[in-house]
Amino acid sequence: MKKIFMSVSLSALFTGAALAQDYSGEFAINPEDVRLGQRGYSPFVDQSFPNRVFWGDTHLHTSYSTDAGMIGNVLDPDEAFRFARGEKVRASLGEFAQLVRPLDFLVVADHAENLGLAPMIEESNPQLLSNTWGREIHDLVRGGDPLGAFVKWGEAMAINTDPIDDDDLTRTFWNRIVESAERNYEPGVFTTLHGFEWTSARDLNNLHRIVMFRDNADRVEDLVPFSNFDSSDPEDLWDWMEAYETRTSGKVMAFAHNGNLSNGTMFDDVRQNGEAIDQAYAERRMRWEPLYEVTQIKGDGETHPMLSPNDEFADYYRWDRGNFGSELKTPDMLPREYAREALARGLKYEREIGANPYKFGMIGSTDSHTSLATARDDNFFGKASLAEPGGGDHRYDEFIIQPDFLGEDVAIRTYETLAAGLAAAWARENTREAIWDAFKRKEVYATTGPRMTVRVFAGWDFEPDEVHRPDFAAEGYARGVPMGADLFAGPEGAAPSFMVRALRDPDGANLDRIQIVKGWVDANGDPQTKVFDAAWAGDRTPDADEKLPPVGSTVSGADYTNTIGTAGLGAHWVDPEFDSSQRAYYYIRVLEIPTPTWLAYDEAFYGNLNLPDDAVKVHQERAYTSPIWYTPEN
Repeated sequence: MKKIFMSVSLSALFTGAALAQDYSGEFAINPEDVRLGQRGYSPFVDQSFPNRVFWGDTHLHTSYSTDAGMIGNVLDPDEAFRFARGEKVRASLGEFAQLVRPLDFLVVADHAENLGLAPMIEESNPQLLSNTWGREIHDLVRGGDPLGAFVKWGEAMAINTDPIDDDDLTRTFWNRIVESAERNYEPGVFTTLHGFEWTSARDLNNLHRIVMFRDNADRVEDLVPFSNFDSSDPEDLWDWMEAYETRTSGKVMAFAHNGNLSNGTMFDDVRQNGEAIDQAYAERRMRWEPLYEVTQIKGDGETHPMLSPNDEFADYYRWDRGNFGSELKTPDMLPREYAREALARGLKYEREIGANPYKFGMIGSTDSHTSLATARDDNFFGKASLAEPGGGDHRYDEFIIQPDFLGEDVAIRTYETLAAGLAAAWARENTREAIWDAFKRKEVYATTGPRMTVRVFAGWDFEPDEVHRPDFAAEGYARGVPMGADLFAGPEGAAPSFMVRALRDPDGANLDRIQIVKGWVDANGDPQTKVFDAAWAGDRTPDADEKLPPVGSTVSGADYTNTIGTAGLGAHWVDPEFDSSQRAYYYIRVLEIPTPTWLAYDEAFYGNLNLPDDAVKVHQERAYTSPIWYTPEN
């Protein structure tokens, strides 16, 4: 049937006829589906806004990552996808594992650097054995010294020299991952997205990025993932991504993670070449990196107590001793490492140079190197296979960040890992295109593991009772904007109003409160941030300092009850301090009631673990939405 093609504004996606979008900005419209001016009985026939939340992990490693496969992970990409789809899988150390509910999407994001080295050794790959270094490392593993082989590989990584340098070999193992993703892709049921991790660590500062494609195998097969051996500069990665899109007409994006381990370089004031950030850099960064992975196993990256001294929830899994081992942390690095402060500094840059380099949405993912996307505390299989259940002391005492350079001051052990996180995407269907597009428009949010449903709209005329309407979302899209969007200019003298809904994970804990985090640039051009309590469980009353009393706790060891908190919260909030001349952002933080951590569950299962005094056994899990931005008209 002939179709008419036309360009429309983004708002038409939410208000027009049933439209099938591709990311080019054009829509295919079947004339028989257009019913303008007509009224039908079903109110949902022409509904086109995102109406479902989908859950996934965009940062999972399998045995194809050298720092996983060389230290005990024997599960390949197929087993990672099977596990994420809800199947029971035997983990590398022998325990069976299964999710409470399947995920909706997964990215196997194995490291690009010497991709597939462990399976190459396992199968005695002829191409690997034809390389002198490759044969040496193969013989070490086969001779019973895998640790020696891993150390030898680490030496090559340290000097940033590819010891194999064989694109054909890399391409072979990349294609195996691609083929596995294609086998496990079932549109509408389970989505696999192609991707990899670029592992830049100049001076041992974490600048890693996940690269995620919108495309099917016909575009991504046979490529050679860009690695740190090619360059450690993100701008060179963006060049590679741009070349990919030009060559294939495909679509690709990237997102960084663990700025807390970057020692001030993740959201720096200068580029890697030493030049100042300018408008071109800012626009380019947000073109290729629209999102930031704000929470995962290696700590939470929302904020820090030194940056947010009035936020009683800021001290949450802080990995803040240094980078990967070469340099200790200093206070001046912190503003360039955490999301809340970076978002505020981005507003300042926009005012000064005309573009915002840190206008990112937020997601969570695991960064698990076990092939198992386990983000629940009662089902946590660790950062690496050595730290899986049954791993003995390795589960708690193994070093993640080694003390070799700076001693115990910088060391991080496995008991300090966070069982997190997950990415949630608002979309209409579970397909590669729909999930990727939700990420691109930033209609996504992060959690530290629970699958709580969170939705927010900002506008200028929302009324308090509207957050409770059954057509809450339809009104939100029709008269406002969702998470990840820019708030249009409002009437003179008005302040933005927000409608927020949050529902607990059906297999998890009740909710404590909904908070709105605001960042803005004051009259002096300085970035500021503040947290507002917008809705909460129970009959608590804020004190004179506007602080809400704690919700309480029912935790006893590895047990808790949902006799406090509430299953759902709705908030209508109007910014009481709005200044229409100031740039601002707003994002939602939702807190659960206190629950046990994975260490508490382990103690209940294994008995006394003799954990250090700083071991965290009770915490409040949380969600962070992508921000909504306000920019003055002038």
